[in-house]
Amino acid sequence: MSQFTSTFWDYYVGIVSAVSILACGVFLWSQHVRRPAGTETTGHVWDEDLAEYNNPLPNWWRWLFYLTILFSIVYLILYPGLGSWKGTLGWTQVGQLEEENRKAEAQFGPLYEKFAKADIAALGNDPAALAVGQKLFLNSCAQCHASDGGGSRGFPNLTDKDWLWGGDAATIVTTITEGRTGVMPPWGEALGAEGVKDVTHYVMSLSGGAADSIRVSRGKEIFDKTCVACHGAEGKGNPALGAPNLTDRIWLHGSGEAAISETIAKGRTNQMPAHKGVLSEAKIRLLAAYVLSLSK
Repeated sequence: MSQFTSTFWDYYVGIVSAVSILACGVFLWSQHVRRPAGTETTGHVWDEDLAEYNNPLPNWWRWLFYLTILFSIVYLILYPGLGSWKGTLGWTQVGQLEEENRKAEAQFGPLYEKFAKADIAALGNDPAALAVGQKLFLNSCAQCHASDGGGSRGFPNLTDKDWLWGGDAATIVTTITEGRTGVMPPWGEALGAEGVKDVTHYVMSLSGGAADSIRVSRGKEIFDKTCVACHGAEGKGNPALGAPNLTDRIWLHGSGEAAISETIAKGRTNQMPAHKGVLSEAKIRLLAAYVLSLSK
C-alpha cells in the first residue's frame, strides 16, 4: 500500500492538472489564426455541395473558453485540487461537514437534551420521542436494517425478539455506541467437504428442518468438538460472543442447506459500525428506545 501513500501521487496529480489546463490554453490560442474564408474544408461534404469549412471559432466563443480556464486556475489556487495542496482558503470537505454539524447541534441540541437523562423504557412510551427516534433510524440505520427494521440477508431483523448480542436497553445502547464485530471462522479446510455437510445437516435438525439422520449423527460429534464453544452444547448461542441461536428458525445468512454449508465452510464476518462519534448520547438513547419498540 505504500505506493498509494507516497508523495509521488501528489506531484503526479498536480502536474497532470497543471499541464492539462496549460494544454487547453495553448490549443485554444492556436485556434485564433485567421484563414481566408472558404478556402479550406475538413473534407466533410453532405448533399453534394454542403461542405464543412475549417474556420476559426467566433471570438465570443473563444473568450468564454478562456474564462473557464481562468476560473479553473483561480479555483485550484483557492481550493484543494493539486495533490496535497490545501488551497489558500483552507477549505476541506471534513471541515465543512464539522461546521454544519456544529451549527445543527447548536440549533437542535436543546431538543435532544430533554431526552438525554430519561429512562429508555419511558422513551419507548413517548410518541414524541419515538417520532424523533424513527427519523434518526431512517438517517443512520435504514441503509442496512431497512426502513421498517426488517433487515435483509446478512443484516439482522430488528422487529423480532431474536438478538445476537442481547435485546435489553443497556445492551442496545452499547451496540449502537461501540459497534459490534461478529466472526464465524471458516471450517472448510479443517472438516473437509463431507464433514461440512454432516455438520450442516445437524445444524438443520436443531431447528426442526429436514435432515439426513446418518449425517446428523456424525455431525453432532463434530459439533460437540468444534462448535459448542460459541453456540453452546444445545446450539442456543451465546450473546456475549454474538453467536446466534441455531435452534430457532431465524437465520441471518439464509436457512437452506447451501447457505448453511457456505457459512460453515467459508465463515462469516459481520460489522456493526460504532456511532459514538456520529451521534450524541441523547440521540443514541432515542435511537435505542425506537429500536427496542420495533421488537414489541
